[in-house]
Amino acid sequence: MKLQRKSGLRALTVGAVAITGALVLTACGSDDNSSSSATPSSSGQPTTSASAASSISCAKGQILASGSSAQQNAIESWVKNYQQACAGATINYKTSSSGEGVVDFNQGTDAFAGSDSPLKDTEVASSKKVCAGGEGISIPMVGGPIAIGYNLPGVDSLVLDAPTLAKIFNSQITSWNDPAIKALNPGATLPSQKIQTVHRQDESGTTDNLTKYLKGAAPSAWPYEHAKAWAGKGGQAAAKSSGVAALVKQTEGSIGYFELSYATAESIKTVKINTGASAPVEATSANASAGIASAKIVGTGADLSLDLGAAYTTKTDNAYPIVLVTYEIACDKGNKPATLPLTKSFLNYISSTDGQAQLTAAGYAPLPDEIATKVRSTVAALS
Repeated sequence: MKLQRKSGLRALTVGAVAITGALVLTACGSDDNSSSSATPSSSGQPTTSASAASSISCAKGQILASGSSAQQNAIESWVKNYQQACAGATINYKTSSSGEGVVDFNQGTDAFAGSDSPLKDTEVASSKKVCAGGEGISIPMVGGPIAIGYNLPGVDSLVLDAPTLAKIFNSQITSWNDPAIKALNPGATLPSQKIQTVHRQDESGTTDNLTKYLKGAAPSAWPYEHAKAWAGKGGQAAAKSSGVAALVKQTEGSIGYFELSYATAESIKTVKINTGASAPVEATSANASAGIASAKIVGTGADLSLDLGAAYTTKTDNAYPIVLVTYEIACDKGNKPATLPLTKSFLNYISSTDGQAQLTAAGYAPLPDEIATKVRSTVAALS
């Protein structure tokens, strides 16, 4: 079994290097050649980069990371910029799922992992085996809306509320001209077509956050507890956010959930949510930031886990309620000496003002300033 595990790791490294290498080539093909790349010190400690991304302080080496597909588009952009600026650095992020990322981290494979839900107590306990003298902590990094995408030709604007959405995803509302949907869309011509729901087949933080919203905003209509594994009745399953988006894109009459960046990339129409505000709220980066601004830090010590409960029931104008925050999971203490410099350098960059500023264009929401400031302090203290 040990030999098999090592072989798998070698295969992962080769595959991930190919992906990040392609990103570097894309970056190097830019018409702007005025930037120069920094050369990391021989010790692997960060040195200041002279590239256009002035906030990047480079370190060299190679790190493995994996997990959340929700942050894939953000990570790809960040990795491209970092590796363009930093010669001798390779960051291999394998997009899988939040659950798989946490497992990889707690098995000692990853320098950090991406998860759309903070670590559970049992996962923190397991992390102590790989964090010498410390434990895994949840560091919020990527905010954004969970878009409800639909494929209904002729219906260019669709409004739903939490109870109706919960009943759709639990197969209690099964046709597009159901009275509950018609009441929310009086000006729309809705077909009698059957609704085809699409959900994640893998354990997903996106599912966890959507079901937190459904349970928080419509508890009588959503009888299940929130979880990474899908519990609703019926529907089709697809792997990763990209798989759900692709299935919605190709299936007339379908509805599914995924990060806004996937809806934008696939030109999928998204639902506006009736929250009780003065107007239904669209899934946008700015509206998600307004929702996330109500989050409270509930983690202890270095952990920065957030409670998003207030966002789910908000009636504030332009505050989108179905939001998630992707965390980077790392050891507060006891990170491996060989990977710590590059891990800290990369996390420092993506939490910086420059790093966060890239999120909006990719369909994500930058962290509110108060939370971002605490994130930067936490990253700086990793050891």
